[in-house]
Amino acid sequence: MNQIGVLLVDDHTLLRSGLKLLIESQPDIKVVGEAGTLQQAIEVAPSARPDVITLDLSMPGGSGITGVRRLLDASPAAKVLVLTMHDDPAYVRSAIAMGAAGYLVKSTADSELISAIRTVAKGGVFIDVHSTGSLQSVLSTAKPGERGATPIESLSVREREVLAEVAKGYTSQQIADRAGLSVKTVDSYRARLMQKLGLKDRADLMRIAVSAGLLNESEGR
Repeated sequence: MNQIGVLLVDDHTLLRSGLKLLIESQPDIKVVGEAGTLQQAIEVAPSARPDVITLDLSMPGGSGITGVRRLLDASPAAKVLVLTMHDDPAYVRSAIAMGAAGYLVKSTADSELISAIRTVAKGGVFIDVHSTGSLQSVLSTAKPGERGATPIESLSVREREVLAEVAKGYTSQQIADRAGLSVKTVDSYRARLMQKLGLKDRADLMRIAVSAGLLNESEGR
């Protein structure tokens, strides 16, 4: 019997150990590698040749939604199963648009992980609908495995607007005044952008905004 090889990518050693015990209790699944950062996973994946890669979206050094594509570039034959604390449907749609084959919230991982691994390994799509809503509503705006979408295209209109304003150097207070939002809301958007795009600082935000043409796009507003 061919076993499903899994690469575990999470910065928490204890969590990886627990997942490994759970996975290897199954005769048809084995752990072929572990990584504590996205960069380690990219380096390990080609030699480990996993069938499935479980990916945490929040790790030191960055990961985010763009980490899905970077892992698929490093290991094209693998299926990426996002395993995260974020239960926001927007994250699910973005992850699927980036090429993820599954999305599982950590709070339900114990009961769903094995089914999720088997499903994506067979070419299916697994979404934790208990936390993110119906599978149909998620997939209606993001096709599984459609890797033509860019990180910018996964953002909402408001997120694109805030990204452009941040890149142009406006403070949270200035953006709030211009957009009719509270400062707290703007700060939430900024944090979400950093997380979703896997960025570290404002310089990263500026680079991605410029490359996507968002600065010119916002001039007419």
